[in-house]
Amino acid sequence: MKAFVTGATGFIGGHVARKLRQRDDEVVALVRSPAKASELRQLGCEIVEGSLSEQTAIERGVHGVDAVFHVGASYKVGIPRSQRQALYDANVGGTERVLDAAIAADVGRIVYVSTGNAYGNTRGQVVDESYVRPQPPEFLSYYDETKFEAHQVALDRIARGAPIVIVLPCAVYGPGDSSEVGNMIDQTRTGKLKLRMFPESGFNFAYVDDIAEGIVLAHDKGRVGESYNLGGAKSTIGELVDKTARLAGRKPPRLTLPPALIKLAIPIGPVVGKLMGFPPNLSELIRTSDGVTFWMTDEKARRELGYQARDLETGLRQTLGVDA
Repeated sequence: MKAFVTGATGFIGGHVARKLRQRDDEVVALVRSPAKASELRQLGCEIVEGSLSEQTAIERGVHGVDAVFHVGASYKVGIPRSQRQALYDANVGGTERVLDAAIAADVGRIVYVSTGNAYGNTRGQVVDESYVRPQPPEFLSYYDETKFEAHQVALDRIARGAPIVIVLPCAVYGPGDSSEVGNMIDQTRTGKLKLRMFPESGFNFAYVDDIAEGIVLAHDKGRVGESYNLGGAKSTIGELVDKTARLAGRKPPRLTLPPALIKLAIPIGPVVGKLMGFPPNLSELIRTSDGVTFWMTDEKARRELGYQARDLETGLRQTLGVDA
């Protein structure tokens, strides 16, 4: 088939593009910065220069394709208010533009990559696709708000008959990850992490290659109009740090920085964040971490798609380049 992929120079999207090319599918990639597209060109992808805010570029990308994989989004937590409009335009506006262009072009199958964050704080529950987030939503971050709204955009188009399958990845990690999870793994690996922060925060963790495979499986086997959680090992930030430290031959931090103490640093967040390698908006970072769980089950994806996620230890060994 011929597929249009957004976010193909990104962490997850790059793996999706690679998997499609490995099975000889044609890939048309939307690329904001051509300088970052060298690997895609080597894979034989067709490059369409443009961003999620450029309707003309998106329309060129969806023209004549059999499938669309809308992976592109901006993942930023802890941003200052001045960056909110750009985040909204990328995540909500971009989703509207891509889905509507694909629908107008009569594309046969559209895979929208949402996020498990769309469920919000599960408060210790392990939720499935039938879970309805309490209303009105209590948003943990502006990223949370934009991705929730983008998810509603996809549901709205499904209700109108669009051939969309939704996938909701959990916390993704792996080599080259620049997210906060990747930052935590890297700081632990290098011994820079001196204090534990929010060790009880709960996530499912999945290796990036497994998530990319799940996204492709959603296209191949997913039922139109359905959502599929792409989960992984149910764990916590504390367990992630402990496993990473052990595999990297480091001692994990012994002391935990109390949330109350972190909150005292909110007024000087930009300074503290720069020193510790975290975003400047500490208030938002605390809200997304303190006593929060994002736990979900991927039983449906395993049953219907054949989705599989490797265990956390195996994935961390591959991330760190440590032999089994």
